[in-house]
Amino acid sequence: MFNSHDFFKRRFSAHIKETSRYLKYIFNGHIAVASLFLISALAYYYQQWLAQLPEDFPTAWIIGIAFGLLVSYSPVRTLLKEPDLVFLITAEHKMNAYFRNALIYSFIIQIYLIFLAVAALGPLYFETYTDREGSTYLLTLFVVLVFKLWNLIANWWMLRVRDRSIRHIDLFARLLLNIAVFYFLVNGELFLAGITTVLFVVVFLYDWNLSNKQAGLAWELLVEKDQNRMQTFYRIANMFTDVPHIKNRIKKRHWLVSMLGSRLPFAKQQTYNYLYRITFIRGGDYVGMYVRLIVIGGLFIYFVPNLWMKLLFVLLFLYMSSFQLMTLYQHHRTIMWLDIYPVEVEVRQKALTSWLFQLTLVQTVLFALVFLLQLEYLGFIVALAGGIVFSYVFIHGYVKQKLV
Repeated sequence: MFNSHDFFKRRFSAHIKETSRYLKYIFNGHIAVASLFLISALAYYYQQWLAQLPEDFPTAWIIGIAFGLLVSYSPVRTLLKEPDLVFLITAEHKMNAYFRNALIYSFIIQIYLIFLAVAALGPLYFETYTDREGSTYLLTLFVVLVFKLWNLIANWWMLRVRDRSIRHIDLFARLLLNIAVFYFLVNGELFLAGITTVLFVVVFLYDWNLSNKQAGLAWELLVEKDQNRMQTFYRIANMFTDVPHIKNRIKKRHWLVSMLGSRLPFAKQQTYNYLYRITFIRGGDYVGMYVRLIVIGGLFIYFVPNLWMKLLFVLLFLYMSSFQLMTLYQHHRTIMWLDIYPVEVEVRQKALTSWLFQLTLVQTVLFALVFLLQLEYLGFIVALAGGIVFSYVFIHGYVKQKLV
C-alpha cells in the first residue's frame, strides 16, 4: 500500500544527501574568508551610517518593501522529479500527506531569510523609532512569520492554476498588499494595517476558492518549478566543483558572439580561445555573474568612504570573479570530441588563463573609473596598478595550478 508520508521521507533524505554533497564545496575556505570580510565591512559601515541617519529617512518604506518582498517570495519545494509525471499522477488522491510535508519543509527552510532580514533591519528600526520597546519589533517579527505562512499557502493554491497571467496578477496583488501591511505596521498606523490585512485575507480566500475549482494538480508545472530551482542550485555548485547532471542553458547572444569571436584568426592555436569566449557568452550564467559582480563591486567602491577599504573591495571582487570563472575549464568535460582535438593541453590552459586575465583587466579598469568619477586620483592609480598585478599573480599562479 502506497504511503505518501513515508515516500516524502525517502525523497527528503535523498534530497538532503544530494545538496549536502555540494554545499561542502560551496562553503569552502575561500568563500568563508571572502564572506567574513564582506560581512565585517558591511557591519562596520552600516553602524557608521546609522550614526548619521537623517531624521526624514524613509525607514517605514525600506522595511515595508523588504518584508513585503520577503514574504511574497514563498516558493513551494515539492521535491518532485520528471518520472513522477508517470508513476505518481495516478496516486494524486493519496498525496495529501506528501504535499503537507512539502509545505512544512518549504516554510522551515525559508525562515532563516526572515531572521536574517529582521536582524539586519533591527538597528535601523530602533535608530529611527527610539521611543519604541523591543516587544514592538518582536510583534512585527510575528506578523512577518504569519504572512510568510499565508503567502506560502496561497502560492501552493495558485500552482493548481495553469494560466500564467492569473498567477502573475495574483502575486502582484499580494505583493502590494504585503508591502502596505508592513509599511503601516512599522509606521505605527495599526488601523490602516488592519484594513490592509483584511484585504489580503479577501485575496487569500479568493485563491482558495479558485484553487478548488481546478480539475487537479498541475503536475507539469510542479515538476518544472522544482527542477528549475535544482538547476539553479547546480549551476551555483558548478562554480566550485563538477556537477555531472547539470543542464546547461544555451543563449544565442549573436551580437556578443560576433563582437568577441569574429576577431580571432582561424588557426589551430586559437581553438580554445574561441571556445572559451563562446562558452562565456552563451553557456550557463557566466555573463550574468560577471556583470553582477561588476555592478555590486562598483556600488561598494562608490559608497564606502574609506579609500583603503575601497581598494580591498577591488581585490575582493576581482578574486571572486576569477575564482568562479575557473569553471569554464570544466564546462565541456562531458563532450568527448574535445579529447580528439589536435591541440596540446598547455594551449588549452593558456587560452583560459589569457581569457580570464582579459576579463579581470576589463573589470579592473571599470573599478578604477569609479575612483576617477569621485576625483580620487590616488585611488585610481593604485586600483588600476594593484588590480592588474593581483589578477596576473592570482590567475597565473593559483588558477593555473588548478587547471588539471
